[in-house]
Amino acid sequence: MVGGGIGAFIGDVHRMAARLDGKIELVAGAFSSNPKKSKKSGKELGLDPNRVYNNFAEMIEAEKDLPKGERIDFVSIVTPNHVHFEPAKAAIEAGFHVVCDKPVTFNLDEAKQLQKLVKKHKTVFALTHNYTGYPMVKEARAMVAKGDLGNIRRVVVEYPQGWLATRLEESGQKQASWRTDPSKSGKAGCMGDIGTHAENLAEYVTGLKIKRICADLNIFVKGRKLDDDGAVLLEFEKGAKGILFASQIATGEENNIRLRVYGDKGGLDWSQMKPNTLTVRRLNKNIEIKRTGVGKLSKAAQAATRIPAGHPEGFIEAFANIYKNFADTVLAVQRKRQPNAINLDFPTIEDGVRGMQFIDKVVESSESDKKWTKF
Repeated sequence: MVGGGIGAFIGDVHRMAARLDGKIELVAGAFSSNPKKSKKSGKELGLDPNRVYNNFAEMIEAEKDLPKGERIDFVSIVTPNHVHFEPAKAAIEAGFHVVCDKPVTFNLDEAKQLQKLVKKHKTVFALTHNYTGYPMVKEARAMVAKGDLGNIRRVVVEYPQGWLATRLEESGQKQASWRTDPSKSGKAGCMGDIGTHAENLAEYVTGLKIKRICADLNIFVKGRKLDDDGAVLLEFEKGAKGILFASQIATGEENNIRLRVYGDKGGLDWSQMKPNTLTVRRLNKNIEIKRTGVGKLSKAAQAATRIPAGHPEGFIEAFANIYKNFADTVLAVQRKRQPNAINLDFPTIEDGVRGMQFIDKVVESSESDKKWTKF
């Protein structure tokens, strides 16, 4: 692991998710840019002190020299955005597979460089757009792919949070400090942080790529340098239209990401606040409620479900589904087998590039007087 020292929010999430299915063991790390903090984190995690490193470059070089079967199999990068590219590049060039937190890099150019490296080295690369890991999200995707909703007409995706409704970054809160800092977060704030989740979820479920956007970004908290709110009109392939709303100043909201998709035969509705429920609507028929683990569901939804119906599965389990599928893919590659479709069901470097393009185009559109910007 690179980054994610003890007390780091997303580092703990990655560790819990990675070990949930018993396929992955954390054996080495460079957990902080401060060597003392890295060593302390490694000790608290119970790691061999010889495999707790001062920095990621030292870790990758030392691990590369270990015999096969002892060295790490992959690197998990859980640092702020501006420290994604270099460790990912170093890991790929050293022959290690990679899991990276989103957005994939600091800017689009870095993302495209990684895309070329992944292809050249045949790296298994996973991006933790974790909302795609929910069983009912996978069921929604399967329904759209089967044509159950008919031709997709309208997509509505929203992600309201309220944690940055005040200038929290002034209090020294670490997450708020770096996420609102252009030198660490990149050119977008809210849209880079959670807007990319909404964009990825919409494309994942519908199977449609965004073609054009019309964006309006806002900074509501005085003195803040990056957007904390925004809305985007979307134009997809095949004529579908959409609306994306993301906000971190939606007072009182938690992490209420929600997706609605409407076709000419029916519609569906999924929300993370009720993650085990998928609401399906059809013309002149009663509403259908699908539940995780109940009835005949798609193979992907079944594979993402661990326990019997009625035992809620949530954020960590969805996150873990990315790690599980990634691990199965890496094992298949190591054993010179072709990974199956379920194994390969996780966000990739291509999704990362799409996310960085989305950030660039949203900012460009918001700053332009033109109505629409080509994606």
